[in-house]
Amino acid sequence: MTFLHNFSRQLNLLQVYTDLTGKRTDGKDSVTRPQTSRILDEYLILTAMSGSRMASGKLAQRWYPRYLRTAQRILRDRDLAEEAVQETWAAISKGWMTLSDPARFPAWSFGILSRKCADILRQRVRERSRATGACPEGTECATGDAESRADLNAAFQSLGPDHRIVATLFFGEQLSLAEIAAATKVPVGTVKSRLFHARRQLQAALTGSEIHE
Repeated sequence: MTFLHNFSRQLNLLQVYTDLTGKRTDGKDSVTRPQTSRILDEYLILTAMSGSRMASGKLAQRWYPRYLRTAQRILRDRDLAEEAVQETWAAISKGWMTLSDPARFPAWSFGILSRKCADILRQRVRERSRATGACPEGTECATGDAESRADLNAAFQSLGPDHRIVATLFFGEQLSLAEIAAATKVPVGTVKSRLFHARRQLQAALTGSEIHE
């Protein structure tokens, strides 16, 4: 429990030195809110891994809104987003011991969420394809008059599942390319490629221009 003890000491120091603006009150170097939040998350993760339900519950309170926001951006449906987040947290709660480094929690947990959302998206694609016999809305083969979908929501729905997930994690949650690579289990180069194509597709959909290879 050495790690746990060290994180506990760090948290106590932060409580002493940090005011509500995220600055230290003793005149020394400032401690930013992101640093404080990261330390708290890692402390709660280590505590949850030791079996604390209270720590797990606190983490759920802190991260559920972020997961739900991300899932809604990907799935464009509140009910499906809530389903994905519930399944994600159930998987997280069962998989604590597979997380070797608490600092990897964002990439690890968003990876689980991404896979849940991708499964739901692909299922919807299959269902709509069977129902219409054509490429359904929300897939990469979606076409049509750009003017009729010249808003961001419609443009985003024109992205395929993989591109939509990468774009959401990058623009929405501001994960680094390395974190997205870890979350989606693909090389950083693949993340860059998907992000590049997502940007081009969004720009083309919003401007009504064609994509030239």
